[in-house]
Amino acid sequence: MNNGNINIRKAVLSDATGIAKVHVDCWKTTYKNIVSDQYLNNLTYESREQLWKNNIPNGGVYVAENKEGEIVGFSSGGIERSGNYNGFEGELYAIYILKEYQGNGIGKALVKPIIDEIKEIGLNSMLVLVLKDNISRLFYESFGGKKIDTVEVEISGKKLFELVYGWEDIRNIF
Repeated sequence: MNNGNINIRKAVLSDATGIAKVHVDCWKTTYKNIVSDQYLNNLTYESREQLWKNNIPNGGVYVAENKEGEIVGFSSGGIERSGNYNGFEGELYAIYILKEYQGNGIGKALVKPIIDEIKEIGLNSMLVLVLKDNISRLFYESFGGKKIDTVEVEISGKKLFELVYGWEDIRNIF
């Protein structure tokens, strides 16, 4: 998919470095004042790169690249992981877009292939977890996400709340 000068494609192993960079940079901009500075300062490209090297071969990972071929966003998703939400079988695990590229429709363009993959494995529902203080929750609301739960998480000794948004039917989201 080509969104202006943005290309969306399935991630390959060599994308791990670029994905890790976006992952860490987004945490530092999105979660500043939400998650402790100490935690954010300890995030490294290297540790995230290893994580993505492990994740990419399992599929369900997509990247957005600009016309220079730099990764500016990514998404990942698949089967719902917790087993706590009856009737919600798919999950959008992560979506991150560099701050300067947000608000241009890249988010929806990155969610679409995740939804397609979830549908391909025969599932029609999905959920996503988002920190309550993260403004991007409005993004999920904009395409029909309904708040189905609030869960407490601890990040670096600080109690935070995650909202769980669900879509009972992902066949007509976009």
